[in-house]
Amino acid sequence: MNFLGIDTSGKYLSVIAFREGADPVFCFRPDCAVQHSVDLMDAIGETLSRALLNVRECDFFAVVTGPGSFTGIRIGISTVKGLCAACGKPALCVTSFDALAYAEGKKQVLALVDAGHGMYYACGYGEDKRVKIPPVFCSEERAARMAAEGFCPLSFARTSLCGGGADVCGGFFRAVHEGGRDVIPARELTAVYLRKSSAEEGRK
Repeated sequence: MNFLGIDTSGKYLSVIAFREGADPVFCFRPDCAVQHSVDLMDAIGETLSRALLNVRECDFFAVVTGPGSFTGIRIGISTVKGLCAACGKPALCVTSFDALAYAEGKKQVLALVDAGHGMYYACGYGEDKRVKIPPVFCSEERAARMAAEGFCPLSFARTSLCGGGADVCGGFFRAVHEGGRDVIPARELTAVYLRKSSAEEGRK
């Protein structure tokens, strides 16, 4: 199994290339919030080259479909759809929550994505990495109550509920590698949005 994975859902940029039998190769750029469209293709080329992997040798292309940055998510999905179309390969959807859950060991995890203005996207996972609290857009107070139910709050970025610093690349890789092979046709890729964008809200 060979694959390329792309995560443009946050302020960072993460690209993973994996060739069966070899170690995964990561490209991680921590502060790429407004540069995803500029930096992504170079990052893909660099990562594939280091992995000694040709894009057509990939069995599928994985992408983080959200929640997170509305623009970043669209860039990632569009890129993977293009790669799938060019190479005739399927896609694999991974959520930001999945990547966070797999960044931790066997603990119950409350995966948190900062949505700004004291709000969060949250999802609870059991030790088996199955969803126990469905994804929700919620206040900090509600997220804190969920964490108090025995879940370890975990985020890629520092928040008032946790220190951040989750293993972005490692979690994404394990979510793809260990989390199943439920590939789909690229045309079925859709973004995971738990609320309307600021632009949509502003049109009310």
